[in-house]
Amino acid sequence: MAVLDILRYPDARLHTVARPVAVVDDRIRRLVADMAETMYAAPGIGLAATQVDVHERVIVIDTSEAKDHLLVFINPEIVSSSAEKKACEEGCLSVPGIYDEVERPERVRVRALDVRGEPFEMDAEGLLAVCLQHEMDHLQGKVFVQYLSRLKQSRIKSKMAKLDRQVA
Repeated sequence: MAVLDILRYPDARLHTVARPVAVVDDRIRRLVADMAETMYAAPGIGLAATQVDVHERVIVIDTSEAKDHLLVFINPEIVSSSAEKKACEEGCLSVPGIYDEVERPERVRVRALDVRGEPFEMDAEGLLAVCLQHEMDHLQGKVFVQYLSRLKQSRIKSKMAKLDRQVA
């Protein structure tokens, strides 16, 4: 396993639409293991393959307190969502230090493949529902800051550029 580099907003590669995984094989299982290690090391609760510059439809999530309940979603799709929406504060490993409210459906039903390539469906609400929708946005080339006003997006880009200059 390896800790992978996480792309930082506004890197253009974060806007790449991920392609479906054709076959769940050892390469994909290795990617899942590396993504999990990266997510836990960051630390975070979710990571999409797009964020580590792999443009395939793979997500890892662990919203448990003990960080011992890894969920893997390969080729995920939302099959239904609640009409009720809720605003929740979101952050992102690709936009470190930035948090803001995003309104999303409260509940979703997701269909995906697991790490063995077996299909499953799952109902999610609360933090898990938010995390699933956030990570699935990454697979569509969308970063949560795109839900915010143009002014906030501009300020975030400036702040990220300043952070990059300080690191360099």
